[in-house]
Amino acid sequence: MSGILLKPRLDGRPSALLRFRTVRDLDDVDLKLLLALAANPRATTVALAENLQLSRNTVQARMTALTRAGAFLDYDRCIDPVAAGYPLVAFTTLHVRQQMLVPIVEALAKIPEIVQAHGLSGSADLLVRIVCTSAEDLFRVNAEMLAVPGVERAETAMGISEVIPYRITPLLESRLPG
Repeated sequence: MSGILLKPRLDGRPSALLRFRTVRDLDDVDLKLLLALAANPRATTVALAENLQLSRNTVQARMTALTRAGAFLDYDRCIDPVAAGYPLVAFTTLHVRQQMLVPIVEALAKIPEIVQAHGLSGSADLLVRIVCTSAEDLFRVNAEMLAVPGVERAETAMGISEVIPYRITPLLESRLPG
């Protein structure tokens, strides 16, 4: 269930940062279902039902409710940019003119190497995750970002290694009793 929507994302869906969401409390069955999916994202409803000792209808109903609640991310987040030829990752903080934030974000979204961006509190305004083919490619992308009207300054750091990969399993496990 979504609360007040302040501003949509460029893809038309509500932004997680710009909405207040009230998700129903997850019970043990929901948590175990999410953990089973984290362990095997391609598991069928039948396989999940067997593994969790639930009826297929229960699993399907829970999956539908979790989907409606926005529990699942887009599938493209599972695709490794390295496999697509982008081995370099960088993080750029952008300082922008706040009054121009909407057109700035629209312009940045047209740069394909920008795979994610977050609005920030603090001294910087945006944190941009970039994937590139090389350091020279990163230099080009930085120049594109700096050419966007309203972008005042950029600070970029190249990722050397991912020391903690994205994970949700420990968080879900911590919510289970005992």
